[in-house]
Amino acid sequence: MDSLSQIVLGGALAAAVAPAGHRRAALLAGAALGTLPDLDSFAMLPFGLDPVAMMTWHRGPSHSLFVLLPLAFLVWAGFRALGGRVAESPGRWFAAIALALVTHPILDAFTVYGTQLWWPIPVSPAMWSSLFIIDPLYTLPLLVACALAWSWRERDAARKALVVGLALSTAYIGWSLTAKWLVDRQAERTLATMGLQDAPRFSVPMPFNTLLWRVVVMTPDGFLEGERSLVADSGPMVFRKYSSDTASLARVADYPAVQRLLWFNHAFMKAEVRDRQLVLSDLRMGAEPDYTFRFVVAERDGLRWREIPPKQVSWPWETERLLSQLWHRIWEAPPAPEADGAATQAAR
Repeated sequence: MDSLSQIVLGGALAAAVAPAGHRRAALLAGAALGTLPDLDSFAMLPFGLDPVAMMTWHRGPSHSLFVLLPLAFLVWAGFRALGGRVAESPGRWFAAIALALVTHPILDAFTVYGTQLWWPIPVSPAMWSSLFIIDPLYTLPLLVACALAWSWRERDAARKALVVGLALSTAYIGWSLTAKWLVDRQAERTLATMGLQDAPRFSVPMPFNTLLWRVVVMTPDGFLEGERSLVADSGPMVFRKYSSDTASLARVADYPAVQRLLWFNHAFMKAEVRDRQLVLSDLRMGAEPDYTFRFVVAERDGLRWREIPPKQVSWPWETERLLSQLWHRIWEAPPAPEADGAATQAAR
């Protein structure tokens, strides 16, 4: 999630469990600890990593529960040895420190990016994908609760505000999981009629909301993409078919950068040739034809591909138009397909 969400989550949790007299200090400490794991991006800069390594090591060791729990103990033990507030109430402060740290990667895992909760165990990153990386409806209750707690200090009303803020934000995560289940259930029904019920797929909310969802389904020669509005849509989902140069992707699958990407994004990737270069796009973040993460990994050398150091590339998004379309799509269903509709055609 975005840094503001992590700051207010860490601050709210720490302040809710710390003693009332320590509330402002706990808000500040929790905010700092809540954003600490994301500083890995800055820690990697001196190593000169290529963009694939930068992407796939972010949310890596710094987001592992096997790292953060011992770190919480070390931070707690260090401050306890110094005396002061932590020494006055060690039990509550250990809970405050641990909660602020470990909830960061857990919240991140609810997005689609991928969080390596169990590093160094080499399992693919968790991507529960029920929240967009920025969602104001998740963040706002925590932001208000932290502001009230800062203003009300030791008053009992401050703790109540924190509890209410945490309850509302947690309930919103519960709603996002329910919404995802509703979308997945309808997608599975539609794909079953297309003979694709076992095809790899994922669903993810569109930017800034949990009412409009995107579903991507991998096929042997590309992928299908469809949207589902929980407000406007009814009946079977409609999928559009897109091609991917799966043959070229297979030829470069043994390149280390490509192997790393396939592991990191669960093979939800599109391959295309542009100017004799092979470009791999992470299908999880963005929508056809615009994606956040695109990497050139090979160049054409006669009839063969030649491995090159990965380069991240981008081309302009029409952001204003896309956001306007997204807003209208939440409330308006697309025109009904013809008898030989897009969903049926995509399965052929």
